Amino acid sequence: MYETDIAMREEPVFATLDASIERRGLRDRVYDRVLELLLSGEVEPGARLSIETIARQLSVSPTPVREAMVQLERTGLVNREALKGYRVAPPLTEAQLNELTEARVMLESTAARLATPAEDSLLRELDTALDAHRKAGEHLLKATADGSSDLSDTTDYFARDVDFHRIIFRHCGNRYLHDMSETLGGQLHRMRQSALYGAIDVTEALSEHEAILVAFQSSDPEAPARAMKHHIEQVGLRSLETQRRA
Repeated sequence: MYETDIAMREEPVFATLDASIERRGLRDRVYDRVLELLLSGEVEPGARLSIETIARQLSVSPTPVREAMVQLERTGLVNREALKGYRVAPPLTEAQLNELTEARVMLESTAARLATPAEDSLLRELDTALDAHRKAGEHLLKATADGSSDLSDTTDYFARDVDFHRIIFRHCGNRYLHDMSETLGGQLHRMRQSALYGAIDVTEALSEHEAILVAFQSSDPEAPARAMKHHIEQVGLRSLETQRRA
């Protein structure tokens, strides 16, 4: 049985998706919309994702949807089954979360060490990124407190978090570490997927980012790597706690 045959009988309609999508950067925009769907909690783990249905709801051809699914498969958020199409992947297990944390510690503490001593441009960029992250975090906390928060508030907060880390990779002087960080970064969506339904560690993460910036400003050549290692390990522990409470 082919995917199109299945889609004719199974026609889920996702509220998160709509047809208001521009033609410029079509594949990337389709990717962003489907990512929002996966992070929204509207679809359960194991649910089937029909390429034809999503294409109709976004008023695009199946091609950019199929390309977006290939990208999303690399993040681990969706799984492809031969002749059956794509399904929403299950959440990360504790073992996978631990492995992801270990990989991040090795990669990001190395990048922080290579970026030391910090150039003035790195310090300026980190300071700007931290300020943007702080504003996004304060907005998210306020919106959560008054009940007005939505998915865009959370995804914006995480995007500002990613910006802070990307700056260090750009300044580490190793293009391969930078490329590896982009590949590994896709897996972080799965970690954040569970965080969207629990308490998000805004206060803790901002404090740890501030400590990383202070470490780069210090004269201790090992301080940035230590601060980064501590931050990633704490993120991993908080993610485990969130998963266990879910």
